[in-house]
Amino acid sequence: MESRQFRAMGTDVELLVDAAGAGEALAAAEGEFHRLEAILTRFRPESELSRLNEAGSLDAGPDLLEVVRLALEARGRTDGRFDPTVHDAVVAAGYDRTFDEVPEDGTAVIVGSVCGGSVRIDGTRIELDPGVRLDLGGIGKGYAAARAAKLLSVAGPALVNAGGDIATAGGSWPVGVQTADGELTLELSGGGLATSGRDRRRWRRNGEELHHLIDPATGAPSPSDVLRLTLVAPDAVEAEVWAKALYLAGADEAAREADMRGLPCVLVTADGRTRLAGGLG
Repeated sequence: MESRQFRAMGTDVELLVDAAGAGEALAAAEGEFHRLEAILTRFRPESELSRLNEAGSLDAGPDLLEVVRLALEARGRTDGRFDPTVHDAVVAAGYDRTFDEVPEDGTAVIVGSVCGGSVRIDGTRIELDPGVRLDLGGIGKGYAAARAAKLLSVAGPALVNAGGDIATAGGSWPVGVQTADGELTLELSGGGLATSGRDRRRWRRNGEELHHLIDPATGAPSPSDVLRLTLVAPDAVEAEVWAKALYLAGADEAAREADMRGLPCVLVTADGRTRLAGGLG
């Protein structure tokens, strides 16, 4: 087993390859993370995403086009619960810089921002309605993890762990998932895993605890009764999409929908219960 660790997209990334002599593949996978971060981050003014948000339209490169396309498809499939147009709402809630720089406490007027604005793709051009800006943080990380796993797979079975969001390519991998009472081990054989929760990226404003999981219906941090939700899907992008969408749905609806869609899911509720759904039991 060979591995590499580095920091990208605001999180710690670990690459694992079940093979010897994988140095070239590991270097390529790390380079891909940094390359995609430079395109998709909202925290660098020179990134393609930032230039799109600033100008309102852009002739985009293939990666930005693909991630925006995936995000818009996800918005349709989740009835708007997954929505890339939450940028201004996330900023208004206080997540206006990289998370390492967000003050833990402070004062601010938190106003729900309008989400669900129009985004159009015409050939290579992306056009945003006036006032619409995109945040591709979660889905961009899933996309990067999947791309990195594919690059690693030329050397052997691979796993990419980007801050707990996982993409695999080949092999069978035991992955520990935190529950209310300890840890549950899931066996991943292909596909991806993602976690959405309000127990890590949180801060306080005017004495109120806030977090980054915006409900597009209100433009404010979600009051979901789910504390943390971990979900397995056919790939890392799908895992990101459905972990966020089911978190926003609340525990009962999330469990029902995970069962209906056959998405293995571990829910930890705000009152300290663990629920298994989607075929886990």
